[in-house]
Amino acid sequence: MKFSVWPAPARSTDETLDLARAADALGYYGFWYADHYMPNTGSEELEPGDTHEVWSILPAVAAVTESIRIGPLVSPTSVHHPAVLANRTATLDHVSHGRMVLGLGAGWQINEHTAYGIALEAPKQRVDRFEEAIQIIRLLLDEDHTTFDGAIYSISNAPSDPSPVQDQLPILVGTSGPRMCRITARHAQEWNTWGAPEMAAGAVTTFNTACEKVGVDPASKHTSVQALFILTEDQATIDKALTGPMGPRTVAGSVERIMDAVGEYAELGFDEVIVPDFALGKSAEQRFDAYERIAAEVVPNCN
Repeated sequence: MKFSVWPAPARSTDETLDLARAADALGYYGFWYADHYMPNTGSEELEPGDTHEVWSILPAVAAVTESIRIGPLVSPTSVHHPAVLANRTATLDHVSHGRMVLGLGAGWQINEHTAYGIALEAPKQRVDRFEEAIQIIRLLLDEDHTTFDGAIYSISNAPSDPSPVQDQLPILVGTSGPRMCRITARHAQEWNTWGAPEMAAGAVTTFNTACEKVGVDPASKHTSVQALFILTEDQATIDKALTGPMGPRTVAGSVERIMDAVGEYAELGFDEVIVPDFALGKSAEQRFDAYERIAAEVVPNCN
């Protein structure tokens, strides 16, 4: 099993880059970063809080690391034009010497779309946009010139220079919806979802069914999953975490419990476990200690 880190965008840039260096040195597989502009409230309401911008952070991460993969988790096509995403991605593949992964999603966060005047279309239209965007991005990353005539986007003989360093730069899609999973199976190389093992199992069923419907072997896709990991042996803390609103997306307990959960993910067919720092501690020191402990006590026993 591969393990990756995911710092919250509220962390200072110094902490984020320190984590990137540490994760690289500790042998973590990937460094992921959310593509948002403000804290999520689930509505149009705004909530104060620092939210650093992913496409400014990732070049800095690439510059201070040597081996770890990097990418957004995930960039919404409701916000970004596909040509812009493709060109950013190709250049970052050069900055990182071939370590870039482009994470994509259709978009969902209400308050940032409302505040910035970016349309958050109805689900069908949003996925229609995504389906055209991912095809355009795949072509721009793979071909010298791209022409695409869709209902939403029209691309005419568009150049793609420079090409990525990688022969086929991977596109990851984060989703659990049936139609989005079918699009992922057709056009992406990697699939990502949220959840503790029980929740993730349902998403795996959806994804495998989608692959079968479009004639793709699910095993041909790299798959990743993230949950809130809480390292503790305090039963009250565990109970509170598992019964709260994020309970289905939480793995809480001892190192042994974390290893058991990773084993369940492996049985479900996942290749990569992403560990957000959101629940690893209130201070940078606590979060770093947790990542070091996972690298020392969990990773060697799960490979």
